[in-house]
Amino acid sequence: MPGKPAPIKKGVKVAKKEAPPPSKPKPAPEAPPAEAPPAEAPPVEAPPAEAPPVEAPPAEAPPVEAPPAEAPPAAEAAPVEAPPAEVPKDAPAAEAPPAEEIKAPTPPPPAEPTSEPLELVVEDVNDVAVTLQWRPPATIGNAGLDGYIVECCKEGTGDWKAVNEELTISCRYVIKNQTTGDRLNIRVVAVNAGGRSPPATLPDAVLVREVVDRPKIRLPRFLRQRYVINVGEKVNLVIPFSGKPQPAVTWTKDGQPIDAKRVNIRNTDRDSIFFIRASERADSGVYEMCVKVESFEDKAQLTLQIIELPGPPGSIKIVDTWGFNVALEWTEPKDNGNTTITGYTVQKADKKTGDWFTVLEHYHRLNATISDLIMGNTYSFRVFSENKCGISNDAAVTKNFATIQKTGIDYKPPDYKEHNFSEAPKFTTNMPDRCATVGYTTKLLCAVRGFPKPKIQWMKNQMIIGDDPKFRQLNNQGICSLEIRKPGNFDGGVYACKAINEYGEAVVSCKLEVKQPVNPDADKK
Repeated sequence: MPGKPAPIKKGVKVAKKEAPPPSKPKPAPEAPPAEAPPAEAPPVEAPPAEAPPVEAPPAEAPPVEAPPAEAPPAAEAAPVEAPPAEVPKDAPAAEAPPAEEIKAPTPPPPAEPTSEPLELVVEDVNDVAVTLQWRPPATIGNAGLDGYIVECCKEGTGDWKAVNEELTISCRYVIKNQTTGDRLNIRVVAVNAGGRSPPATLPDAVLVREVVDRPKIRLPRFLRQRYVINVGEKVNLVIPFSGKPQPAVTWTKDGQPIDAKRVNIRNTDRDSIFFIRASERADSGVYEMCVKVESFEDKAQLTLQIIELPGPPGSIKIVDTWGFNVALEWTEPKDNGNTTITGYTVQKADKKTGDWFTVLEHYHRLNATISDLIMGNTYSFRVFSENKCGISNDAAVTKNFATIQKTGIDYKPPDYKEHNFSEAPKFTTNMPDRCATVGYTTKLLCAVRGFPKPKIQWMKNQMIIGDDPKFRQLNNQGICSLEIRKPGNFDGGVYACKAINEYGEAVVSCKLEVKQPVNPDADKK
C-alpha cells in the first residue's frame, strides 16, 4: 500500500476530469459555500486510498459507485463528500427516511379489566344446588375475556371462596353439593389479562332448599266429563300433574279409600296412572285425585261409568184391536244397564209363519199403535229395550194374540184409460254438412223417436245403401249412425236417413264432401 503513491495521484487527476459532469453541480447548492475550499484539498481524502484499486479500471462503471462506499468515512471529515457519492436523482429523498426510523415504537396501552357481568339471577334452587345465569359484561376492553369465576360465602361471613376450579366461559353455572338450609351470598367476576372485573353480586342471600311450586293437576279434556265404557273393558288413564318438591298423590272413591284389589294406582314424578284390568259395574263412581305440597294442594274429580246391555221391558200387553190396528203398552226395564234407556224396538210375528219383523225402531214412548196388519191373520208382539251399549238380549213378549177380523169390504179397481203412446217418426236432431279426408273414416249421426220403433234406412244420392260392407249402420235407443270406412274421392254426395213406421215416415239429410289430404312437401316442390 505505501509503495503505490503514483496511482493515487493519477486517480486524483481522473477525478478532476470527471468533476465537470452534471452529477456534481446538483449537490453543490445543498452544501454551504464556506465548505468549497475543503473540496479542493485532496490530501484529506488520501487516507481512504483503499478504494482506488477498485477504480483502477476507469473504463468500468463500478468505479463510479465505489466512492459511495467511502461516504461513511468522508462524512466524519466533512458532510460535503456524502452528496457526490450518492445517485444524483435520489440524493434529496435518500437522506429523509433515516431521520424517521430513529424514532422509538409507541408502546401498547396497558391491559384493562372488563366491566362487571350483567343481570345475574338465580335460575333454579333445590335442596343441594343453586343454578345461576348472567349476561356478558357491557365493556370487554382490549384484552378480551378469559372466563368467569363464581364465588360464594355463607351469610354473615366474609369468607368468599371460588366454587369453580377453572374459569368457565359459559354464562350459566350450577353450584352443587350444598347443604340444605344454608344461606349463600353469591357473586360472579369476569377475568382477563387486565385482572378481575368488579363483581356482580346477588342482592339477597339464597336459601338452599327446594322452592315450593304450587301443585297443579292437568286433567285431560275428555276426563272433564263423564267417562263411559262397557263392562269388561280395560281402563288406563294417565293424569299429569306438577309441583315442587315432589307432591304426595292420594286417590279416593266416593269419599272412601280405593280398593287396591280392583284399582291399580302408579305414581311418577309427573303423572299418576289409573288402571283397571277388567271393569265391572261396581267400579262406577266418582274418583277424586289429590296432590299436596306442604300446605298447598289441588284436587280433581273423575266420574267413571261402567255400562252394559239393559234388561227387557217389565211387561207388555195388547190394549185394543180394531180394523187393521193393534194398540200396545209396556213398562220400563228393571235393569237399565247403568245408563239411560235411549229407545225401544217393536217387532211383530204372524202366527202362521212365526217370523219376526221390526215395525218400530228407536221408539221413545211406552205405548204404540201397530197398523197395516193383514186381515184374517193372528199376530203376537215383542219389545226390546235399548241404551248406549245396544239392544237388550231378551225381549218382553205379549201373552195373548191379536186377530185381525175379516169384514165385508168390496174392492173396486179404479177405472183408467190406457195412454196411447203411438207416434210417427220424428228426427230430434239434424245432420249438418260434413267434410271428410280421403282414407280417414268418418261418421254421420242423427236422433229419431217414434212408436212403434221405426225402421231406419240410409241412402246415398237417393239410393238405398243396403248391406254395402263399406258402410256400417247402427241404431241404438234412437241414435242412428252411419260409419263410412276410409272414404274415397267417389264417396262424397248427399246422404239421407229415413225413419218409417206404420204412422208415417221422416227424412233428414246432409252433404258430405271428401277432399284429398294436404301434402306440405308437394307445395315446396
